[in-house]
Amino acid sequence: MAVERAGTDRRWVDEAVRRVEADANRSADTHLHVLPMPAGWGIDVYLKDESVHPTGSLKHRLARSLFLHALVSGQIGPHTTVVEASSGSTAVSEAYFAQLIGVPFVAVLPRSTSPEKIALIERYGGRCHPVEHGAEMSAEAELAEPTIYSEAELAEPTIYSEAERLAAECGGHYLDQFTYAERATDWRGNNNIAESIVAQLAQERYPVPEWIVVGAGTGGTSATIGRYLRYRRMPTRLAVVDPENSAFLPGWASGAADFATGLPGRIEGIGRPRMEPSFVPGVIDLMLPVPDAASIAAVRHLHERTGRFAGGSTGTNLWGVYHLVARMLADGVRGSVVTLICDGGERYRHSYYDDDWVAAQGLDLTPHTERIERFLATGEF
Repeated sequence: MAVERAGTDRRWVDEAVRRVEADANRSADTHLHVLPMPAGWGIDVYLKDESVHPTGSLKHRLARSLFLHALVSGQIGPHTTVVEASSGSTAVSEAYFAQLIGVPFVAVLPRSTSPEKIALIERYGGRCHPVEHGAEMSAEAELAEPTIYSEAELAEPTIYSEAERLAAECGGHYLDQFTYAERATDWRGNNNIAESIVAQLAQERYPVPEWIVVGAGTGGTSATIGRYLRYRRMPTRLAVVDPENSAFLPGWASGAADFATGLPGRIEGIGRPRMEPSFVPGVIDLMLPVPDAASIAAVRHLHERTGRFAGGSTGTNLWGVYHLVARMLADGVRGSVVTLICDGGERYRHSYYDDDWVAAQGLDLTPHTERIERFLATGEF
């Protein structure tokens, strides 16, 4: 017997897609700022400012792609509750798109997520469901002793399993950014972040960058950029920076696709306690470990130097940029380097920009700040 889907759902999906696409058309492309370097170096550094998206972060791109992917795949309908596992910024952007198309949204997130991000999720009509078990422990947990978690410990309730459970319980859809980020974005073009960077550099003195530097949370951004560079046959190399306790760098270096530390991180939005399905190791040319104190020192230094107010993951990016610029100088290479301002600093007033919070974490920013200043004076890092 033939079975036909009711036309009303298809009409609803058509309208939902139109609204999501219209949101993109209303937003101009994000800015590409120059970060001044000493003129004699012959190296230009650019910051692509993803904080100017309507929801204030790079994750706006990801959320738009995930919603479009789920809509055209028939996974979201007019009465679907959308559920996501998130450390904060992705959930903010997803709550925005859920509100835009008129469906409920639930964010399953670590209890340590900043109050500023929680307030934004709720402002867009989302409901927050905090979790503090398993691999997503509180950021205040002990970080000093590295521990490799057993499979049994990693199987305890986590933001992943809890999000999946909630979606099944209410007949909703689990967006699962950590699986679908790399496939939801069209890496061939369609105004993805890599295509945008290349287009914006077209009139610069070094239009083809030596390096693009990004962090990895889901791995979707690095996958998109790395694939695009290869698709366009560009010589630009991709460097991924990784904060403390993340599984990405050791998993990439060892080739272990199932590598997991189970450890919490302090730099929100990047680094994961396990290798994520959306992380594509083969498109990455270089990975750099970055101490958490260095990330915070770098983003504070950026604010003092330029007035730009950004989150901790931007500091991680900058630390990688300084490393690569020093390497270019040592090798006598001129050219350009591009990285991202991932989100604004307003979300982190109670953490990265709070001296008491930094002290409570046992972090000393002074040697890292001094290293940045020495680099800008000498070119050595």
